[in-house]
Amino acid sequence: MEVHDKIYIDGDWVASSGGGTLEVVDSTSEEVMATIPAGTPEDVDRAVRAAAASFPAWSKTSHEERAKALIRIGEALAARTDEIASIISHELGMPRTLSGPIQVGLPAGAFADAAQAAQTFRWEEVIGNSLVVHEPVGVVGAITPWNYPLYQIVLKVAPALAAGCTVVLKPSEVAPLNALALARVIHEVGLPAGVFNLVTGVGPVVGEAIAAHPEVDMVSFTGSTRAGRRVMELAAHNITRVSLELGGKSANILLDDADLATAVPAGLFACFLNSGQTCSALTRMLVPRDRLAEVEQMAVEAAAGFAPGDPFEEGRLLGPLVSSVQRERVRTYINTGIEEGAKLLTGGPEAPDGLETGFFVQPTIFSEVTPGMTIANEEIFGPVLSIMPYDSEEDAVEIANGTPYGLAGAVWSGDPARAERVARLLRTGQVDINGGKFNPSAPFGGYKQSGFGRERGTYGLEEFLETKSLQR
Repeated sequence: MEVHDKIYIDGDWVASSGGGTLEVVDSTSEEVMATIPAGTPEDVDRAVRAAAASFPAWSKTSHEERAKALIRIGEALAARTDEIASIISHELGMPRTLSGPIQVGLPAGAFADAAQAAQTFRWEEVIGNSLVVHEPVGVVGAITPWNYPLYQIVLKVAPALAAGCTVVLKPSEVAPLNALALARVIHEVGLPAGVFNLVTGVGPVVGEAIAAHPEVDMVSFTGSTRAGRRVMELAAHNITRVSLELGGKSANILLDDADLATAVPAGLFACFLNSGQTCSALTRMLVPRDRLAEVEQMAVEAAAGFAPGDPFEEGRLLGPLVSSVQRERVRTYINTGIEEGAKLLTGGPEAPDGLETGFFVQPTIFSEVTPGMTIANEEIFGPVLSIMPYDSEEDAVEIANGTPYGLAGAVWSGDPARAERVARLLRTGQVDINGGKFNPSAPFGGYKQSGFGRERGTYGLEEFLETKSLQR
């Protein structure tokens, strides 16, 4: 077991002001793999004061200088891919074959993307007799989740640093070891003291202290809608700017002319990736009622390729969930689906055969799910797919838009123009058309209770900027 007894403040590894520790549990073995400091509000105050003190100098560095530092950080992360990917597979449970390119490759690339955005961004423009300039917002409090732990950290830290902001990070206490690895990389690269700070701990203590701190100029939060509401409440006292990326219940519309042989397996992968622990997972598959039986058969056949097991086994696509709490949450939802009358096609609440140890659940598919059912409306965050029949294109759009969320979605059709027309009707931040591939430079964020603000690319950089007009 690893013992981590320091947090990172003002360019140095220092002890927390409190004596508490938190355990980090291996998702596959259920054994304690590490301990970390349970940070305190006093730690947050030290970190924020360090970030505030370093802000004037960092904000005045050139865009080129900041970009070079980000590129070095990204390269150093990439060089540690095997080490960090293994850490995340232990913490989170994502299969090792996926965690390398997804959980480390994307974050490493995001540093380069932020550097590019900073160098190409139009920092000043003339409008009439005004010079409009963009300036860094100040001290950024970043509060991040456990499901894509390093990537979600980097989507905040990289553009904030590129913009000229300084950062206080609170990573998830469930999967914090990758954040400590990032802090070591940043220390080795040699950012000025106080530009990046990290305080480990739990949300109700460290996260709330960040959101409520009067010297934090902006809070960027990714997590549950419930926790996002609390961040907004605390930040409102100081009129602190807030960016929120919250939950989702994304619909995958298979139109009547879709290539089902391609769309159904792709839809399962988009639902089950990371054991369903993805805010933008396509958890509702909407299909024409007269093709329901056909889709059901295809879905069950495709699910056979997602047998859960040891995430370090070659070729494995499904590992455990992140924690016992998450496992019980998912099992409760599966039981609720059964109780409310959804048709269970495969899976169920019982532990997978031979996997009594580890936070495993069976990949589960329900059919004949109606819009009023719990599993059709609430974010489960596990490998659970709801197949929902519809009677017309208009009905499909209404069902898709019929939840409080609006983070992601997908449309499949043999006619690309038709698919795009339907995609434009969805009240959601991103829509994949006919399996359109992931674009790490495109903006990501939600409508409605999925939050506000955007991450990635130029849009992500703009979140950390203020706009000033100089009349001449």
